[in-house]
Amino acid sequence: VQLQASGGGWVQPGGSLRLSCAASGRTGVMGWFRQVPGKERDFVAAVSAGVTRYADFAKGRFAISRDNAKNTVYLRMNSLKPEDTAVYYCAADLDTVVVTTERNYDYWGQGTQVTVSS
Repeated sequence: VQLQASGGGWVQPGGSLRLSCAASGRTGVMGWFRQVPGKERDFVAAVSAGVTRYADFAKGRFAISRDNAKNTVYLRMNSLKPEDTAVYYCAADLDTVVVTTERNYDYWGQGTQVTVSS
């Protein structure tokens, strides 16, 4: 399975972005992680079979969704803050359990940069 992420860019604080990630085949769980230089990759959100999970910093601001017909997952990010600046990676696995750790995902996209600044 190959993942192609898109939708990153620059946005002012308080703005919104929507990330997309298209998979080349069917997957189970799909999720998003993010990473800033010098730090570990952090879980953001994941979805599988209608079940979603969010990191605490994402609750109330981010929304994950998927279109199974298109094998695509989306991450809508609202009320963005400078600390949301990171490279965002989509991830997928054939398992359907919604998990939050990197090692549970076998497939990764290339990453898309999100920069929040004024």
